[in-house]
Amino acid sequence: MQYRTLGGTGIKVSPYALGALMFATSVGNSDPEDSIQVIHKALDSGINLIDTSDVYGDSEEVVGRALKGRRDTVVLATKFGRPTGTDPNQQGTSRRWIMTAVENSLRRLQTDHIDLYQVHKLDPDTDIEETLSALTDLIRTGKVRAIGSSNTSAIDIVDTQWLSQRHGLARFRTEQLPYSILNRGIENDVLPAAQRYGLGTLVWGPLGQGMLTGRVRKGQQNDLSRARYFKHLSDERRIDIVEQLIPLADEAGLPLTHLAMAFTIAHPGVTSTLLGARTMEHLDDLLRGIGVALTDDILDRIDEIVPPGTDIARLDQAYVPPPVLDPALRRRPAGERSAA
Repeated sequence: MQYRTLGGTGIKVSPYALGALMFATSVGNSDPEDSIQVIHKALDSGINLIDTSDVYGDSEEVVGRALKGRRDTVVLATKFGRPTGTDPNQQGTSRRWIMTAVENSLRRLQTDHIDLYQVHKLDPDTDIEETLSALTDLIRTGKVRAIGSSNTSAIDIVDTQWLSQRHGLARFRTEQLPYSILNRGIENDVLPAAQRYGLGTLVWGPLGQGMLTGRVRKGQQNDLSRARYFKHLSDERRIDIVEQLIPLADEAGLPLTHLAMAFTIAHPGVTSTLLGARTMEHLDDLLRGIGVALTDDILDRIDEIVPPGTDIARLDQAYVPPPVLDPALRRRPAGERSAA
């Protein structure tokens, strides 16, 4: 495994990391003991970064059990900010909630520190200075080693970096966001912004949420259970692209999954790609692709199929900035729309 530096932290991480959502018994593997074996196999293969969240059901607890006796060799990342209960204060990025959330995560993970503590999404109701101040205190106490953000727009990346510098606060060292052959929009602005400020990037969804596994084909029944909930898994535009990628993968002598994985870590702005293996069989398939390096010719061919900076339909889970969703933020009052 060729390790990469996680932004400016000095922490070395594997280009392929393990996403832990699928270890939650409610949405992924129903057998915690099997999940623990999957985690051990990933660590034995050289993967040293595990990413989870306080909203992934019992994922943190499963990860904590798996890391007993192995914690010192693992870069452990988790996230906070999304609702974890019905109380309106059990969410967000206020100092009040951050100080509670970190203690809850430390207890579930059975550790005294978190290597990378990430904001799941910036909270518009909380002053970012308050959030950064609380996170800075966690770093000073040693409970957190580095902080990061996720689902952040390029302009917010710039804003938070500037605020940290102005107020002498710890700054976000990483950004986590979706990236795959089918969703390359972040190449336009987010990845360049992350590179400019020296942020490490963790990308998720390299297999296009299942679209790039070869299980979704044109004119065939879609057997992905998630397709009942996510519209992008049955989008004809995406399926047409998959039909073009499959013969390219065959020509390269690769499974489609390995082509998709290797594409993401080929970008200079990407530090690690999160693999969401649910079972040992899934992990074994993905591990066989660790040594794949795509040639310039293959990458050029992918660019012809999906032009750089292009999203083939937006992911249902993708963050949409408020001005796009709220008409009041993108439309002047009716009486003010005329130039006359």
